[in-house]
Formats: sequence, C-alpha cells, structure tokens
Amino acid sequence: MTEEFSKDNLGSRAEEYLESIVCKNLEMCVEVLQQCENLLPLADELKIVSRCIDAIASKACAEQIASSFSRLEYSSSGRLHMNRQAKCDGDWWIEDISVIRIDLYQRVMTAMKCRGVRPESIGASLVNYAQKELTKKSSLWNPSGHTNIDLLSTDHERLVVETIVSLLPVEKLAVPITFLFGLLRSAVMLDCSIACRLDLERRIGSQLDIATLDDLLIPSFRHAGDTLFDVDTVQRILVNFSQQDDSEDDMDDASVFESDSPHSPSQGALFKVSKLVDNYLAEIAPDANLKLAKFMAIAETLPTHARTIHDGLYRAIDIYLKAHQGLPDADKKKICKLIDFQKLSQEAGAHAAQNERLPLQSIVQVLYFEQLRLRNALCCSYADDDRKPVNHQSWRISSSALSAAMSPKDNYASLRRENRELKLELARMRMRLNDLEKEHVCMKRDMAKSSSRKFMSSFTKKIGGLSLFGHSSSRGSRSPSRQSYRTDSKVIERTCASTD
Repeated sequence: MTEEFSKDNLGSRAEEYLESIVCKNLEMCVEVLQQCENLLPLADELKIVSRCIDAIASKACAEQIASSFSRLEYSSSGRLHMNRQAKCDGDWWIEDISVIRIDLYQRVMTAMKCRGVRPESIGASLVNYAQKELTKKSSLWNPSGHTNIDLLSTDHERLVVETIVSLLPVEKLAVPITFLFGLLRSAVMLDCSIACRLDLERRIGSQLDIATLDDLLIPSFRHAGDTLFDVDTVQRILVNFSQQDDSEDDMDDASVFESDSPHSPSQGALFKVSKLVDNYLAEIAPDANLKLAKFMAIAETLPTHARTIHDGLYRAIDIYLKAHQGLPDADKKKICKLIDFQKLSQEAGAHAAQNERLPLQSIVQVLYFEQLRLRNALCCSYADDDRKPVNHQSWRISSSALSAAMSPKDNYASLRRENRELKLELARMRMRLNDLEKEHVCMKRDMAKSSSRKFMSSFTKKIGGLSLFGHSSSRGSRSPSRQSYRTDSKVIERTCASTD
C-alpha cells in the first residue's frame, strides 16, 4: 500500500484523507478515535490516535479564543473589557468528546491542558463525562440515595473515578463542590485508591466554607457495627481545612495585619465552617455506634476562636447526651468542657440551667454567667448619673468578648491600630508641651526686665489667657483685686523657682 508498489496507493491516499478532511473536523476526529479503540496498539503505532487527539485539542483551543474575542466589548469610558455575562459558545465540543473511551479521553484532556484550554471548560467536560459514564448516578448526585453496587461495573467505575480525579484542574471553583463530594462518595463506595481519596479530601477542605450539610453526610459502606455516616472522612476534611487556613496565615505578611477590615476572609470562612460542623455534629449525635472520642475529635478540630456563639455546639452535645444516657459522669464532664457557657445566648443559657443531663459543675457555671448577665442588665436600667460607668463596664465586657472571638491575626491588627492612635495622641501632647515651654521662656524673659506692679498685672492677664488654666468670662477679671494679685504673684514665683 506504499508508493514503492504503485503511485497514489492506499497509504498515501489515507494519509491525505486524514490530513485534509479528518483533522479539519472535530466530529470526524472523534469518530476515528472511536474506531481506533479496537485497533490499539496498531493505530497508535501509525500515529493516527495522536494526530486526532492533537487536532481535537487545537480545535477546542481555537474555538475558545474565538469565543473570547466575541465577548470583548467597549465600556462607556472607551476601555476594552470582557463581558462575562454573555453566553460562552466555545464549549460545544464537551458533548462530542464524551463518547470516547476513558483512556483516550484522558489523553484528550491532557492535550487540552497543554494547549491552554480554560480550567472551567475542562471542569465542565469532566462533570459531563462523569454523568454519562458512572452508572450509579444516584449515589453521586443524591446523597440520600442508597443503591446496591453492581459488581460487574465496579472495576470500570473505579477506573473512571480515579482518572477524573487525576484530571481535575488545580484551580479552585473549576468544578462545583457538590461534584467533588459526589466523586468522594463514589470513591469511598467503590474502594478507590488512597491517593485518589486523599486528593479529593484536600480539594474539598480548601473550599469547605461553601459546602452544605447534605454534602458532609457521606454514608458509611463498612460493616454493620460501624457508624451510619463516614465520620473519619469528614474529620480528615476538617483537618485539611484547618491546616490550609494555618498555612495561609503563615504566608501573610505584616501589611495584611494592618488592614482596617473587621474580619479577614479566612475568619469569615471559619465562622461558616463552625456552623456547618455544629449542624453536622447534631446530625450524627443520635447514632448509637458513635464513640465519644470521634465526636470530640470533630468538635475540637476547629480553633477556639472559630465559634463566636456556642449554641450550636451545646445543642449537638445535648442530643448526644440524650442518645447516650449510659455515659459515665467523667465522660459527661469531659464533653461539656467543650462548651464555653459564657458564649451561650440567653435562650440557650436558660435551657442549660434546667438541663438535668448536664453535670452539676456545668449547671453551676451556667447559673454563674446568667447571674452576671442579669446584673449587667440591671445596671443598664440605672439613672442617668450612673450610666457612664455602666457603659464603660459594658464596653469592657463586650470588647473582651470580641477579643476572645477574634482570630490572633485580627486581634493583632486591632492592637496595631490602637498603637498608631496612641502614637498620634502622644505627638499632639508633645507639640502642646513645646508651645507651653516657649511661652514660659518668653514670660520669664519679660519678668527679668521689669518687676513693676503694672507689669505683674499684664503678666497675670497673660497667664489667665492661656488655655491651660481656662478662659475667664466675667468683666471683673480685667481689674483683678489685691488678693488675686497676691495669689498670682506667688504662683509665678513658684513657677520661676521650679524652672531655675
């Protein structure tokens, strides 16, 4: 079939057909790849597969560039910008390549990444391919769905999940977090490799603040004596979130601490995750197989400043104590130490004061803080003369509570701001002191020239005009009496003696 035997033989004609027709059309490249699935490795040796893959990647990249140019427009100020609200039509190839076998699909995605295709387009293609290839969609997209695993397709599904995870873009939000949880749920169910599950847990932990409670409720597929939900996986996700938050804090420089924002983005993420964790603890607390150590490990994963209010944690612990009534008193005291009763709301404090499931020591703490809260409320109803010290005391209490709730980074930023304000105030005081010293030198020089009564009278007027001693408003102050004159003379003599 080569040119050695005949001119325009089948080999050269097939080569020309691939070059001029197949590689110019993405749909035909996909059809050729489907036909090559049963001709491997021969089709790969003839470089038919690689040429089709390169053609698909080049075509997708060209379509993306053309779509980006179509969304360029001029603003009212005459500047060129990208209209992100316009529909992107450059991802039409996603549906076409979803019919390729998983090994060839992996090579196509790798070639697209090398060509610079957008991470969002790569992520959308992965989501579409997973929806078509994974037969157990209910276990992926519906957390409450429980289906039996088809053993015949387990190996294929495991290969698909592990391949898709290896192709996930490194950028955050390139794929929905619900899709990541679906992959993790499927990876646990299919018993995928440890590296695959750890990679998914790390990706989820980096954006856990946008997750929901239904995402965290991962069913446990182990023996019957285990917990209803996979608690160990959720704990590892929380550890990844905490470590990622700490690493970001370490990378921040001093300029970040000087920001005037009340809370940093990482602090806001901590608040959201703390509420999510408290709701998760309340959901798994009724499980009779849930050990105290696992419950406390999840509750203690987040730092202490993550929770500004402990109502959710108190509710979860109360549910756990109600479901595990045979818990020893020592374990009850241990689990109740997680609660900061000073951070309970008025309703939660009133409920805890009458909760018989709590140990006596915890009830005493609740009553003590409720008494302090009642005393502060009574102080606020005092007369107008007593309002200033009460307000000062309440401000100190609220500021201390806020300082306890703030992260070390935000607390350091507020201290830096207060330090700058104190330095400014100190500079003003120094300027005022310098002015007073200059005025005092001038007055001392005038005293040395004349000591007459007329000079002393004018000197007294100068002293009275200083803002340090206040302004006089009565007319009689212009003609001072003999007694006031003697008093002013004594003050001046003492001042001069002290300066000498």
